[in-house]
Amino acid sequence: MKYYLIVGEASGDLHASNLMAAIRREDPEADFRFFGGDLMTAVGGKRVKHYRELAYMGFIPVLLHLPTIFANMRLCKEDIVQWHPDVVILVDYPGFNLGIAKFVRAKTRIPVFYYISPKIWAWKTYRIKNIKRDVDELFSILPFEVDFYRKYDYPIHYVGNPCVDAVAKFRETTSETWAEFLRANGLDPSRPIIALLAGSRKQEIKDNLPDMIRAASAFPEYQMVLAGAPGIDPFYYGEFIQGTPVKVVYGQTYPLLANAHVALVTSGTATLETALFRVPQVVCYHTPIGKVISFLRRHVLKVKYISLVNLIAGREVVRELVADTMTVENMQRELRRLLGGDERRKMLDEYDRIINLLGAPGASEKAARQMLDVLRGRS
Repeated sequence: MKYYLIVGEASGDLHASNLMAAIRREDPEADFRFFGGDLMTAVGGKRVKHYRELAYMGFIPVLLHLPTIFANMRLCKEDIVQWHPDVVILVDYPGFNLGIAKFVRAKTRIPVFYYISPKIWAWKTYRIKNIKRDVDELFSILPFEVDFYRKYDYPIHYVGNPCVDAVAKFRETTSETWAEFLRANGLDPSRPIIALLAGSRKQEIKDNLPDMIRAASAFPEYQMVLAGAPGIDPFYYGEFIQGTPVKVVYGQTYPLLANAHVALVTSGTATLETALFRVPQVVCYHTPIGKVISFLRRHVLKVKYISLVNLIAGREVVRELVADTMTVENMQRELRRLLGGDERRKMLDEYDRIINLLGAPGASEKAARQMLDVLRGRS
């Protein structure tokens, strides 16, 4: 069968490449065409556009690049019609992908699948109308989304979470010991690690890392180790860590989490990965307009939490210090609670419950099997 996939960022490229590999195991004759990245290209097929030509973040960059965005959308629509795949598979990236879904539904008879749901449960809930109208099947990686969509009488498939797969694969293929990790990175064997995961974008790092370092510096019996993000120049970190004892490790986020005692984590997928490694954490997300963000969080966002850990648990498992509540004093207080004792044990017990909710590894394989079952049933 012919599969047309569309992603708009690096995480989508990773998840789509794993899905493509799983589809090929189920359908050896699979033919892929896609808007995607290098990882998808490595699996095989024809790349029409790289996601770097699609991804514009923020109001001003989007406004400045509107002609390019419209041209890419027009190209994608024309290419789908011309190639006429057996299915279009959209991966996250709702601003672009929901427009494509609307077109495919209105102008063709090609089924539309969505892998990794748009986060409409956080805001823009009105998009449920578009999804119900334009998307034939939705394959979710977050268990709480099943109940959310059920409220709108729209059944979806929960297939497991790719982070579970990635962590399981790391553990299966890595034999590095604590001592080896420390020796390889020039770390002190006498002090446990406070891991700093300050985000993957320069603005996030600028907003979060300085206060993270100040907070963790109050515990000199621990050593601070920063997870260097892909694509961030080491010189950029230099302006924040110069004159501090912070060590940076690059391309080693999972080894760092496997050896950390506690972590300060900027919200995102990293919060879930930290939980899967059973590292107690404080979620920290600073913004220069903290009071405004706090207002929007109370009155605009449709969810109580911003971290995947708390969203999956359905209650506060990790403390979220966001906007005007992210202060050095608050971070120090929360770190102190988690270095040992009952609060640490309670969080680890909650992590075990979350891991059970997420289910066993194999999200890509399960999604691929269910997609092919649906397609074969339609034919």
